[in-house]
Amino acid sequence: MQTKPIAAKKQWLFIRNVIFFTFTSFGGAQAHLALLLKYFVQGTKFISEEELLELNALAQVLPGPASTQTLVGIAWKVGKLKLAIITFLIWILPTATIMTFAAISYALLDQKQKFNDILEYIQPIALGIVAYGAWKLGKKVLSSQVSIFLAIASVIATLVLRNAYVFPLSILIGGMISSAIETPKEEAELRVKLFSNINPKKLIYFLGALFLFALVGAIINRTSPFSLPIRLLENFYRNGILVFGGGQVLVPLMFTEFVEMKHYLPSSGFLSGFALQQALPGPTFSFTSYLGALSMKNFGYGLWGQILGGLIGVIGINLPGLILVLFIVPFWDDLKKISRIRHSLSGINAVSVGFIIAAFVLLLIPMGFNWIFLGIMLATFLLLNFTKISPPVIVLAGILIGYLF
Repeated sequence: MQTKPIAAKKQWLFIRNVIFFTFTSFGGAQAHLALLLKYFVQGTKFISEEELLELNALAQVLPGPASTQTLVGIAWKVGKLKLAIITFLIWILPTATIMTFAAISYALLDQKQKFNDILEYIQPIALGIVAYGAWKLGKKVLSSQVSIFLAIASVIATLVLRNAYVFPLSILIGGMISSAIETPKEEAELRVKLFSNINPKKLIYFLGALFLFALVGAIINRTSPFSLPIRLLENFYRNGILVFGGGQVLVPLMFTEFVEMKHYLPSSGFLSGFALQQALPGPTFSFTSYLGALSMKNFGYGLWGQILGGLIGVIGINLPGLILVLFIVPFWDDLKKISRIRHSLSGINAVSVGFIIAAFVLLLIPMGFNWIFLGIMLATFLLLNFTKISPPVIVLAGILIGYLF
């Protein structure tokens, strides 16, 4: 009789931590991974650290938002489909709502100096969280010469090439190298057993749902009579299928398509929204809410049309990744039994640590030798590493300091 209350209490605690994660997840996908460890592994034990790293590795090789897919995968493991959907909505709606409102009130962005002053110290705090994430994951993942080599190589490739294709290619190469080196030669029988357990009708259903709209969208994209909302949904959904590497890849793609090619909005409007997004917690992909709403505004749609545009943006870009992760995670325990897949994870995780280090360097460079910011960054790292102070407290302290000084 005690099982149900315990299960219900666990789910409410999980939802509480999802809310904390949503409002403190500054710093992009790399810092998000450190916070996922903080909220869902350390102390809470919703999943194990190994399970989190596996889900993160899986999200890295799928198209779409890696942080969102990892978080939804955790929720599915804890409470199946219902909790996964609730978690997804809690995660995307706050930032998407703010970005939609920003597009509707676009003129206000030109007077955002006080807003920037209040959030002045958030960037060094975010960098401290990124450094903490790199340190914690590095100690866990970089346990062999191969993993250290892959991490260093991904750092160098990211810093030198600075190209969107670095992310999927590095992940692919890292997984292939670790799989080739570490995989023993006894997996044929297991592979047959695995695929006999997967329902082919379910496979066809999920993959069909993923690609059907993409096919319809390709037709819509070449015809003009369709209304702007339908064309926007096609744009966002298509990019959700094609984007690997997270928000840092999405933003240049969106700029090329929405500003330079289709002229849905001006470059000044795009960049103002992007600057605001960088100051907000939550998924970078919520930036699409701003793009959808402002595009609708620029084509003469009223308030409700702009709200619809914001909703289309965030749902369209996230839907492909959501479909993929909800299909794959239920079979993940079987999939990872295949030796080549299991041994590829160590290489993928090593490359991910390299991405975190590279992101830290790229974010650190614009700060220069600002001793105050460097001190705040170091203090954040030390607090997270040596005390039990949680990230929300540090973030709120940073906002308070910015407001007072």
